[in-house]
Parts: sequence; structure tokens; C-alpha cells
Amino acid sequence: MSDDLVLADIDAGTGVATITINRPKVLNALDVPTARAFLKAVRNVTARKDVRCIVLRGAGRAFVAGGDVAAFGSDPDRAAEVVHELLDALHPALVALREAPAPVIAAVRGVAAGAGFSLVLGADLVVAETDARFVIAYDRIGTTPDCGGTWALPRKVGRAKAMELMLLGQTLSADEARTAGIVNAVVAPDELDAHVETMARRIASGPTRAYGAYRKLVDAAFDHPFAAHLEAERASFIRMTETGDFREGVASFLEKRQPQFRGE
Repeated sequence: MSDDLVLADIDAGTGVATITINRPKVLNALDVPTARAFLKAVRNVTARKDVRCIVLRGAGRAFVAGGDVAAFGSDPDRAAEVVHELLDALHPALVALREAPAPVIAAVRGVAAGAGFSLVLGADLVVAETDARFVIAYDRIGTTPDCGGTWALPRKVGRAKAMELMLLGQTLSADEARTAGIVNAVVAPDELDAHVETMARRIASGPTRAYGAYRKLVDAAFDHPFAAHLEAERASFIRMTETGDFREGVASFLEKRQPQFRGE
């Protein structure tokens, strides 16, 4: 039963994997069984070398409405224990997604709140339907963001905007989230699936290992002095020259044809 809480589909032909959080009746709120199922799905997907793009989505009319607050309210004295159980599953899943070379796309329908918003912030690209909404939500239950929210949000929107969103508990529309730098594309509800599929297929046909290196360099740029980052770029470039995709890219450039990358 727990496996049905999170669905993982891998298209071997394109290399696109889709992970769907599947609790639509509660807007895909994350309880402990769902968090554990998510970890299992992520581990299965990221362990495969043929996966070249990962799509995260929620079933039904929402992306993820955050953690299942009912699990805290049923026994407040066990709240800390429940949080540990949730994050013991979610943390390794989030790290695995971050460390995998395959880029991650969040396809957002409806609300992305709390931990759901953090999942969106951790994605490399975000496509939202016009009616999507984004909200930190942690201020409403008197606690702090988790799942990487305070790490990713200031990187995307800057410190001042991040603090504004957290302190004022603002809800962003899809267009506002795009203006803030959180969302890459806003599309009509009936166009979301097709838009994400086209984007995912394009990314999956690219140089996957190089894409993974892009993410590492961008993440590290906030911590490296400029001179050190130049050397990190040099080291990354040298590593990429050892890949099959680099050789194919150079050959196709010289032969004036489209490259046929294999993610190797």
C-alpha cells in the first residue's frame, strides 16, 4: 500500500523519470509513510544510469500542500518524534536528487505550500499552471521551514525577498512566482503536461553529466571566492573532457551536425 503513496514511472526510451506524490484527497500532504515511499522512489530513480531527467509532480489538483499537520495535532507531545521520522526519510531523498546528474523539473498544479514549496525551490526548473499558488506556510503553525527551504529561497529571490515571504506569509500566484525568479514558465492548465513533457525530453537528450556539473558549480558559487571558483570551473571542464558526450559534442560541432548525446 505504501508504494501507492508515491508513483515512479521511467520511460526507458527517453530517459525521463516521473515521480508523483499520490495522496490527492489531502492535497498530497506528506505524512511519514509518504515520506518513506518518496525516499524509496527517489533511490530507485537516481540509482539508474539511464535516467536523464526527473519530473516531480503531485496527483490531482495540488502539487504538495506541505507536511501533514494532522499528524502533529493528534498528539502534540509526539510532534518532535514525527518531525524526525519525516525528515529522516525526506533528507536523504532531497540529497539524492541534488547529487544525481539528471536535472529535476517541478510540474506545479494547484498549491505548493510548506515542504511542497521547498521541493519546488530545490528543482532546477519549475513549470506552473496559471492557477498555481506558492506559500511558505510555516509561520501559520509557528515553526521554521525545512526540506531546504531556507537554503534555496534566498538563492533564488535574494535575502530581502526571502525574509518578506517568510515573515509576512505571502501567497504568490504563478505569475508572481515567475517574476520573483521561482518559476520558469507559466502555462494554461490544459497545457501543463505537454509543456513539461517537451521540456523533459529536450533535457533528457542533452549531456546529462555536464548538466549535473552545472548544478554543482552554481550551488558552490555562493560559497567560493572568485579565484577559487575559477579553479572549480577549470576542474569541472577537465572532468567533462573525459566523457563520451564531450567527444560527441566536439565531433558534431566540427562536422556541423546535431549532437547525439548519450548521457555518458
